[in-house]
Amino acid sequence: MRRRVVLLGVLGAGVGLGGAQAQTPAAGFPARGVRIIVPSAAGGGSDIVGRILAAQAGQATGLPFSVENRGGGASIPGTQAIVVAPPDGTTVGIVDLALVVNPAMFGARLPYDTLRDLAPVGVLVTAPTVMLAHHAAPARSVVEVVAAARARPGAVSLAHAGTGTANHLASVQFQLAAGLEVVQVSYRGGGPTVTAVVTGEVPYGFGAIPTAKGHIDEGRIRALAVAGPDRSPALPDTPTFAELGLPGVDVVGFWGLVAPAGVPAPVLERLHALLVAPAREATVAARLEGLGYAVVAGSRQDFAAMVEREVAKWRVVIGQAGIVPD
Repeated sequence: MRRRVVLLGVLGAGVGLGGAQAQTPAAGFPARGVRIIVPSAAGGGSDIVGRILAAQAGQATGLPFSVENRGGGASIPGTQAIVVAPPDGTTVGIVDLALVVNPAMFGARLPYDTLRDLAPVGVLVTAPTVMLAHHAAPARSVVEVVAAARARPGAVSLAHAGTGTANHLASVQFQLAAGLEVVQVSYRGGGPTVTAVVTGEVPYGFGAIPTAKGHIDEGRIRALAVAGPDRSPALPDTPTFAELGLPGVDVVGFWGLVAPAGVPAPVLERLHALLVAPAREATVAARLEGLGYAVVAGSRQDFAAMVEREVAKWRVVIGQAGIVPD
């Protein structure tokens, strides 16, 4: 009886121990492992967060929490895989800004309804986007990139993580704010984008700070400017675009956990307890913050309201900017 009381307390049951309660969908969940789909390539912001929290949940339960990368297609194929998974809580996904941008970007071509077909579980972390340069790139600052692009329109290339991602939007904002003609080079996620800049395949680009920080620290790439309202504690010497006279370049990415619509509320609460709440634990939070994330670990209700609000916001922004898919 004591074990049942403890279990039900963890699941947030909040009711007595009648026979019906023992049949709640979350009783004993998860009985087997949980698959975490990341709708982008390995090495990006979503992948990093997913693997850190999967390891934490696996350690807590003794069960496998596996991460499956499904990159490309503006994150749509990977998100669709979450949508069509059985609504039993054994498949969830780590989503980013593309989730709320894609409805405006693709409209009726999306194979799912963002607000109807997914169950928000919680925002995990946020992080601003950073402009990057290969260590040997000729331009050593944003001012020099702008000067080079104006001197030779179309000669400067910028890498980003795919249509609708925070990196893509920051790249477009930079192009519009500075009045430049540049080549936008799309990759299948944040990891491949940063790799392209590291290798010099594309000399400049935008990436999430957590994806790029290790390479920045090792001197393989340089951080030119942060696309956020404030300097990042992870890159305190890197100015914001606003400081450089380009306040219109301001995109802070988020990463959150979602499940297929129809997953019972008690199971969603258990998923929150296993994969969202632990981001606030001291050891996990220190690791995430050391990579450049800001920990949120918000409630299901807050994330649901945020998704609805952000979908409406980006419909306006995308429409005004005239941004279209690749």
